[in-house]
Amino acid sequence: MVTAGKVFVVKEEIDIDTIASKLKDFKTEEIQKFDDRELKLITEISDMKMVINALEGKYSQDQVIMIYHRGEKVPTVKTIEAPFIFSNYNDKIFLTILEKKMQANSIANQMSKILFLTTGHIVEARIAPEKMRNFHEQNFEDTKVVFFNDVDIPNVKKLSLYGSSLADTTLYNDYCNHGNVWYIVIKPKRYGFIVGITRDGVVTIFSRVEKDDFLNYVINEIYPLIS
Repeated sequence: MVTAGKVFVVKEEIDIDTIASKLKDFKTEEIQKFDDRELKLITEISDMKMVINALEGKYSQDQVIMIYHRGEKVPTVKTIEAPFIFSNYNDKIFLTILEKKMQANSIANQMSKILFLTTGHIVEARIAPEKMRNFHEQNFEDTKVVFFNDVDIPNVKKLSLYGSSLADTTLYNDYCNHGNVWYIVIKPKRYGFIVGITRDGVVTIFSRVEKDDFLNYVINEIYPLIS
């Protein structure tokens, strides 16, 4: 089972207590009409609790999906639920959302609207190319995949390397001279699972892990890399 998440940065000055007070009891309802049917869509934040230097909770949102039934497309409601955590780390507030990239982006924008009335105040995390490369090279023996972007070779947008012995290849150094490490898949010995990391804060663990294990990895390994 794959567990995916994405890390964001809160740009505005705000503390965890204020975030908690603004998110507390948040709930909205919306009615959407489909021919002779009305569907009620609920968005809410629940299960909030304060932990050390952090606020955990769950964001849930109803979405309309179309189900094919006997020649017709029938609208029905699906609820997505995404655990999240706001963390105070080195005088910054990070937001980690346990959802795939596009859904996490949408939720981050909604969180920005709730807290600051508009989008753009919660932004994507960024890992500098040199930090990503250093982090990767510290895990050389456990690297499975490396993708490069910002490639300066004409008509080549991305480069990739696959294998368990990437540290021993001259291609790695050649590729580093032509682009920046964008995405890596590694198996850190300390944790024992396979994880993929991108420079825009997407973290995917390709093993069955509990939510707390995922968050602990992100806090301990990814937060220190963020610019």
